[in-house]
Amino acid sequence: MSQAHAAPVPDNKRRSSRVFAKVPVAAAGKNALGRSYREASETILVSAHGCLLYLNQQIAEGDIVVVRNPLTDEELECRVVYLGDSSKKGQRVGLEFLTPAPHFWGIDFAPDWPPQPTVH
Repeated sequence: MSQAHAAPVPDNKRRSSRVFAKVPVAAAGKNALGRSYREASETILVSAHGCLLYLNQQIAEGDIVVVRNPLTDEELECRVVYLGDSSKKGQRVGLEFLTPAPHFWGIDFAPDWPPQPTVH
């Protein structure tokens, strides 16, 4: 894929930088009715720790979704950590990789920045 380099944007809640990237993916899991699904989708944002993508399934935070990147032929289990607005393309869903995979997207991400000191 692309050799884009992501520049970190300071945000105390983020572990790594995010990149706007439309990557075609396949997502699979079980929906709120307990039915298995497999759906073609595309990402909105990607990071070294997960992605934001569109899904047309009723799911809940904490659900497990398996994402397959056809460009690298890799597959990873992810946890749903965010449910956003719906659109014609589907609901925006934030996914976090269950195991670290900084090269899953084929992008060289900038190194994670050090945690900010806590002020007491």
